[in-house]
Amino acid sequence: MDNYMKLEIAAKGENESFARSAVAAFALPLSPSLNEISDIKTAVSEAVTNCVVHAYKKGDEDRKIVIECRIFDGELHIEITDYGCGIEDVEKAQAPFYTTLSGEERSGMGFTIMQTFMDGFSLKSARGKGTSVTMFKRIGAGDERERVNA
Repeated sequence: MDNYMKLEIAAKGENESFARSAVAAFALPLSPSLNEISDIKTAVSEAVTNCVVHAYKKGDEDRKIVIECRIFDGELHIEITDYGCGIEDVEKAQAPFYTTLSGEERSGMGFTIMQTFMDGFSLKSARGKGTSVTMFKRIGAGDERERVNA
């Protein structure tokens, strides 16, 4: 492992932009392209939003999200974990357009977006214990002219 970061935030919508910015800043020593930074921020945003919207019930006191990032040989690895209700059917939840909140304005595309924007994705969940999304992005595949220098 080349570097490591762990961040714990309250599962509140107003923390989503902070989380994505923190992860993007952590990735800067890899000199990612603007497109790679955008992909990372989008995937983290979707993962954190899923935690905020789906993981906890109203009134849950310890609503937290833990974000761990590691850099290995030019790859950014991200794990985003909640300790909420968990997902009953992980396979079904990953299907495009699936949402448990169909009465609200939810597209059901969160996991699909994460898979599309990252180079690797996995999902683990246990009912009553929470959910972990693990993703990684290989940095360096983009156009050299778009590199963000740390």
